[in-house]
Amino acid sequence: MSQEQAISFYKTGMSKFVQQDFNGAINEFKEAILIKPDYGDVYQAMAHCYEKLEDFDSALKYAKHAVEYNPGDFLAHTSLSMFYQRKGLIAEAEKEKELAAKLQKKITNL
Repeated sequence: MSQEQAISFYKTGMSKFVQQDFNGAINEFKEAILIKPDYGDVYQAMAHCYEKLEDFDSALKYAKHAVEYNPGDFLAHTSLSMFYQRKGLIAEAEKEKELAAKLQKKITNL
């Protein structure tokens, strides 16, 4: 399978997310990950699907993967901060929030 197929699954998953079919989106995203296991944007999207399903343990798990594969993405760090906060892990949330702010500032200063 090709990277184009992974992108296709990602786009289909995003379409299902917009339609609020979060389980359907997750299934599409899992297919994308089977093809491209380091697809950080997919992990980010999966985290938000699990958030919508109020499964904050899974949201946190996938947000961590999003940061692992996209360490320079301030939005991934922002999401991870939010999920840490939802789990009551305030110190971790603050650390991620600070890192997200630094990354965002770096982008805006280019």
